[in-house]
Amino acid sequence: MDGMSERWRLHVQGIVQGVGFRPFVYGLALRYELGGHVGNNGDGVFIEVEGAAAALQQFHAALTAELPPLAHIDALTVTALPLLHETEFSIRASQSSDRVSAHIPADVGVCDACLRELYDSADRRYRYPFINCTHCGPRFTIIQALPYDRATTTMSIFPMCPECAAEYHDPLSRRFHAQPVACPVCGPRIWLQAKNGDSVRGTEATLTAVSELLRAGQIAAIKGLGGCHLACDATNDAALALLRERKARVDKPFAVMVRDLEMARHIAHISDEEAALLVSRQRPIVLVKQCADSPLSAGVAPGNPYVGLLLPYTPLHYLLLDALPDPLVMTSGNLSGEPIAIDNAEALERLAPLVDAWLLHDRPIHTPCDDSVLRVFEGGELPIRRSRGYTPFAIKLPFAAESVLATGGELKNTFCLTHDGYAFLSQHIGDMENLETLTAFEQAQAHLRALYRAEPRALVCDLHPNYLTTQWAQRVAAQTGLPLIQVQHHHAHMAAVLAEHSHDGAQTVIGVCLDGTGYGTDGTIWGGEVLIADYADFRRAAYLKPVPLPGGDAAVKFPYRMALAQLWAAGIEWHDDLPPVTACPPAERNILRRQFETGFQTVLTSSMGRLFDAVAALIGVRQRVTYEAQAAIELEGLAGDDAQPYALAIVPDAGGALVLDPAPLITQIAADVLAGVPVSRIAAGFHSAVAEAVIAVCDRLRADGHGSTVALSGGVFQNVRLLDALVRGLREHGFTVLVQRQVPSNDGGLALGQAALGAWRLQQNRLK
Repeated sequence: MDGMSERWRLHVQGIVQGVGFRPFVYGLALRYELGGHVGNNGDGVFIEVEGAAAALQQFHAALTAELPPLAHIDALTVTALPLLHETEFSIRASQSSDRVSAHIPADVGVCDACLRELYDSADRRYRYPFINCTHCGPRFTIIQALPYDRATTTMSIFPMCPECAAEYHDPLSRRFHAQPVACPVCGPRIWLQAKNGDSVRGTEATLTAVSELLRAGQIAAIKGLGGCHLACDATNDAALALLRERKARVDKPFAVMVRDLEMARHIAHISDEEAALLVSRQRPIVLVKQCADSPLSAGVAPGNPYVGLLLPYTPLHYLLLDALPDPLVMTSGNLSGEPIAIDNAEALERLAPLVDAWLLHDRPIHTPCDDSVLRVFEGGELPIRRSRGYTPFAIKLPFAAESVLATGGELKNTFCLTHDGYAFLSQHIGDMENLETLTAFEQAQAHLRALYRAEPRALVCDLHPNYLTTQWAQRVAAQTGLPLIQVQHHHAHMAAVLAEHSHDGAQTVIGVCLDGTGYGTDGTIWGGEVLIADYADFRRAAYLKPVPLPGGDAAVKFPYRMALAQLWAAGIEWHDDLPPVTACPPAERNILRRQFETGFQTVLTSSMGRLFDAVAALIGVRQRVTYEAQAAIELEGLAGDDAQPYALAIVPDAGGALVLDPAPLITQIAADVLAGVPVSRIAAGFHSAVAEAVIAVCDRLRADGHGSTVALSGGVFQNVRLLDALVRGLREHGFTVLVQRQVPSNDGGLALGQAALGAWRLQQNRLK
């Protein structure tokens, strides 16, 4: 080396383990004729490189410009070191560390290179169901500890054959340190298990047997990447009816796996943005508008114009779909309300009442992970459920943050762990309805804490005293002595938006939070809120006028009760020709009237979600629901292009907050229903009225000095019709609008906001 040589140490943080980053660095070092080494530790990747100064600059530029497909750099530091006069470059073994901050890679769909090998009859992995490389395959679901090496994954039970070992140790192979690397000689295998105990072994025989079973209208459990699916022919009415009966799932839509985009386009109208999302490496379920002549059974998504489609994301899925002419329903392998089944013994026991056979494999799943669900809004992602392909999802917090564990909400539960300045949002856990789901929550949070060796300084939970997550946090705080921070539901929603958009909290925002249920500081149920908020605090600046919620949460299942509550609050007679009046038995009407008049066994609610339910019932769309937001989803689907004009009144309350009163809107809609105005016009007019009322409130708050930034959150904003009208209207009025793109606006994103609020409070207490 000449006198212009230098030696650098580079420290790289981000998604840089298990994604082919070290062989990528090795290749760059060879390209630029540099000496040194690269290795993993608990903090990311460390690199020492030595050579000509110009070559080092080129190496540094290429390091960030030519990343492997799954890699992502969050931080890169460079330090000068004394020369060691190395000319060779090597990859070092991973180093253990007490401190772990390396980001865990997500599971992703099979890559094009592996697919080519899958279908190449000359390749030794031809039609092998577990083909993968550093660019694809399982990651999060098989990791047991960090650093990410084969010995710390569920693949440790499969010793590599000589050929796989050669690839694994070859720095120029795309399977260099691909921890799940395997082949038919040394890797996992599939088989079909029948109910009578018989089994079918061998890849081809198994695929043939399961395809015959599905063609015959039967139901199979299929073990995949993050758990089991229940599968059946998506065009077979009888199979769908049987699946719904066995799974106890009356109307909630099922996801459908299609072979390719061509098949998807026979089922639904697919935009370019939706197509790009369907074929992305995350392979989420994408909600798309069904074609009028869709071949799917009406039992896939009853009463819903949208269907959730996804493409194959494992080699096994590709091989299975190749053998079938029709798309497959692929829904979570569980009885409704239970966690997804992940191991073979569990699947054989728990899924026995649901299926006719099991397609199993012997690669253990360490961490369950459901499919992700997204919509497209303004050309970008709008997450409904963020899980496989995206988790554990990390957001860099815009302020210094100590470690806290936020337990999330009751529905669509996720939890969030802050560590080393990041908030790690968990995979989808589910609705906290039973002990099994709570146990799954406990196991998942313990696993993530152990991976990062993170000891939370505080626990954060919701205010609602009946949430299982609140009770769990209270119990653990009492046992451990950790501080317990309880935060208001809608404040957490707002904080999630702020954290996602790297808002530092220096200025308050106008926070519009519309959802179904959130425990208010006054003991009532909130859900139609406009807050002035930052991380430190919030003020309820506007809200939907509360109405009685008869019977508490039970009313959610009967939208006609909410319609009668709104009619009563508006002073409108319960006319026999109105659909919710007809739907309600006379004896129940009398009870409800007494409840409304006396307040007996009612709680007040300002929920916008319940207003959607009420309007859906009032116009005859849905009087009873079998899954969350069913009435609102169907109401959105029925909204046409021609909108009937409606408006909500806006009046101040005694404390100066603005109240959105739906009485004029309810009065007009009831009259239009009796007059026979088309449902599509009424539904469209209702959406427009809500958007216009919120815009008017934001205008008033800006005039009062509260700025021009509006943050939107809450489950109601899964409704793209409303979201589009509100975003466009706010922008036309000169507002900057923050919409959630990285985490769901529903309660699946709540834990991020809780974690941000908890970490902020710890920071402020430390600074005092």
